Amino acid sequence: MVKMGTVWDRTAEFLTDNFAAILPISLLAYFVPLSIQGSLEPVMENASAGLALTLSLIGLAFAGLVTWGWLAITAMALDHPGDPGSVGLRRLVPALLVSVVTFGGICLLALPPILTVGVSGRGIDDLSMSLPLPVLWALSIYCLLAIVAAVWLTARLILAYPVVVAEKAMFGAIPRSWRLTRGVALPIVGVTLLYAIVSTVATLATKLVFGSVFTLVAGPGGALSLSSVLTSVMVAAVQTAFFALVPVFAAKLYQALIGAQHSAARA
Repeated sequence: MVKMGTVWDRTAEFLTDNFAAILPISLLAYFVPLSIQGSLEPVMENASAGLALTLSLIGLAFAGLVTWGWLAITAMALDHPGDPGSVGLRRLVPALLVSVVTFGGICLLALPPILTVGVSGRGIDDLSMSLPLPVLWALSIYCLLAIVAAVWLTARLILAYPVVVAEKAMFGAIPRSWRLTRGVALPIVGVTLLYAIVSTVATLATKLVFGSVFTLVAGPGGALSLSSVLTSVMVAAVQTAFFALVPVFAAKLYQALIGAQHSAARA
């Protein structure tokens, strides 16, 4: 049985020993796009159709850059032969296709509430006034179950990228990850929830504290004010640390589960 504590210890050891190698990849793949996107968020609120499309395309390009960084760090953590950056580039297209399929599957869970809002003809804030109480209860229960299902799917597919890198798979990485995580899904869910809570609290606290300080020092300004840009940079720095943690943990979990399978086969 693979213990999450052991996987965390291996993750922390790898990050400590390879900090100098991980840092430039994290800065390029995580910090730069996160800080830029954070600065552009206020602009998106009142952007014209053309500007909104341009910013959306920039966001897609940043998503590809983040995926490349994820794959490169995964290759490092797996001790994959070859340059990690080159491995990330070679496996980028398969990883993106896998992401589209998995993300699309999870998004399907949100389809019933979206259709309900569309049929009602009202906004989400007015649903209580436009739908019968039994329908509201059913919708609330479904949303809760959908969140649980999304967390469960995320935990079961956490090894998709390590499989894409280590086994050079594409869509086969999805069932492969599902098989590997059989029997350890609940511990992975616990780790996933803990990570989500800690990272969210850290991000919100950073945004609140530094946002208040920079606003007092530099003034509120407009959408691209100095205070908002500096705040987005600090938030991106915190997010980068959490982003770099996930691929290493997934890679070490993959190695631990593969090792456990081999040990069981020999036994």
